[in-house]
Amino acid sequence: MARFVRWTALTAAAALLVTGCSGGSSDSGEADGKTNGSGSPATSADAATPLLPSSLTSQKLDWGRCRATGDSPAPGDQWQCATLKTPLDWAEPEGRTIDLALIRAKATGDDRIGSLLFNFGGPGGSGVSTLPWFATSASELGERYDLVSWDPRGVGASEGVRCRSDKEIEASESVDITPDTPAEETAYFRDAAAFGQGCQKSAGNLMAHVSTTDTARDMDLMRQVLGDRKTHYFGVSYGTELGGVYAHLFPKNVGRLILDAVADPSADSEGHAENQARGFQRALDNYLESTGQDAEAGTRKIVDLLKRIDAQPMPTSSDRKLTETLALIGLIRPLYSEASWPTLTSALAAAEQGDGSGLLSLADDYNDRDASGNYATGTHSQRVISCLDDKQRPTVEEMKKLLPRFEKVSPVFGPMLGWDTAGWCHDWPVAGQYDTPEVSAPGAAPILLVGNTGDPATPYEGTRRMADELGKGVGVMITWKGEGHSAYGKGSDCVDSTVNAYLLQGTVPKDGKVCS
Repeated sequence: MARFVRWTALTAAAALLVTGCSGGSSDSGEADGKTNGSGSPATSADAATPLLPSSLTSQKLDWGRCRATGDSPAPGDQWQCATLKTPLDWAEPEGRTIDLALIRAKATGDDRIGSLLFNFGGPGGSGVSTLPWFATSASELGERYDLVSWDPRGVGASEGVRCRSDKEIEASESVDITPDTPAEETAYFRDAAAFGQGCQKSAGNLMAHVSTTDTARDMDLMRQVLGDRKTHYFGVSYGTELGGVYAHLFPKNVGRLILDAVADPSADSEGHAENQARGFQRALDNYLESTGQDAEAGTRKIVDLLKRIDAQPMPTSSDRKLTETLALIGLIRPLYSEASWPTLTSALAAAEQGDGSGLLSLADDYNDRDASGNYATGTHSQRVISCLDDKQRPTVEEMKKLLPRFEKVSPVFGPMLGWDTAGWCHDWPVAGQYDTPEVSAPGAAPILLVGNTGDPATPYEGTRRMADELGKGVGVMITWKGEGHSAYGKGSDCVDSTVNAYLLQGTVPKDGKVCS
């Protein structure tokens, strides 16, 4: 079993998987007064910064050529990779360290501002593999910023966690994620528990040190080692929660922060599930209406299709069958981008004729399954991180009371997400840390939030809630009346120019600006 609705805009579409580096020369990257003038990292003025040993704050990054991994080529010559050492346990900064994989492209212009950090969501998304792909949308930013990203702890090349084998993942896709019988319910929770046990075996002591708070502290160490006085940051989807937590911990170190596709910080795990049921149903309704269908009637037709697949898995052009689980994932994948809606139309038409190949292909794309049956591990990292963050653990009885409400919110996605509230972290080996993240950031510089009215995974309503929780004068919100997940680089000149003006010139737009 896996949580299929990720808070990520980009990772599933990234074509590059670059997770290594080779030797090269060190570069402090001084410019625009962002270092202390001596080449040493700037120190934090914020009380939340732990007292760190100089072995961490003064480390020199050995930037070198990025390596290819597996069948994926290395990115171009403009990209460099390095390894940052950070404490395993931030309560013991002089203890054991772990390695974080970093990637950067140095600013191409002369008027450099500093480093711009990117987190593309998940949690569990690889910044090392995604940034080279995303950078084509951020070429203007790359003139004045070093574009920098990393694999957060527990992800990819940064002590990445693998909780089960490819064969075990494929077998789990036959587990019914909306159980109809006691036997299916038993299998559902047995699979959930087995996943957690596999994660514990893989991660060991790291399992308790991959929280969003841990990663926010890694970011501030990164700031110091990169030589920046302030953190400039672009967070997408889950990356917006990470940005909010960073701002809370280090308000005085906030530079120019963009939060795009904003997660609702006031929602606990149950609230997020309901929000996403609403968001994906809204996106499905918009899709159906774009094809000339009545949204309610089209939804009933899809529900009927899922019931038929649940009763009898559908044949495909391969030797695999399309299960209800895979069909649901296949429905979710194209709702992340309006450009994928025609593909959904074709897949649904084929499924109505008894061919599940189109939906299976969409599900495999979402699950990061290649043609050889190999799976990436982003969903493993996602679960390890989110279950350490989330303190809430609904019981089976509590979950079943939620189901009618969830099904009313979304007849298609509500049941899956309702069961997920109890199944996602069922019998998890490590206790969660909080019900909701703390993101209040009094005294921080203005943070720009971008909300998309058609966003399925991080519904639009969360943008205003994040702005409110950041605090008066801190959270500044703009709205894009669009479709799909996130807004920047999706075709809106209004959004892109507003974001670029904020990051490049420090121009803060009027709160409430609307881009249509």
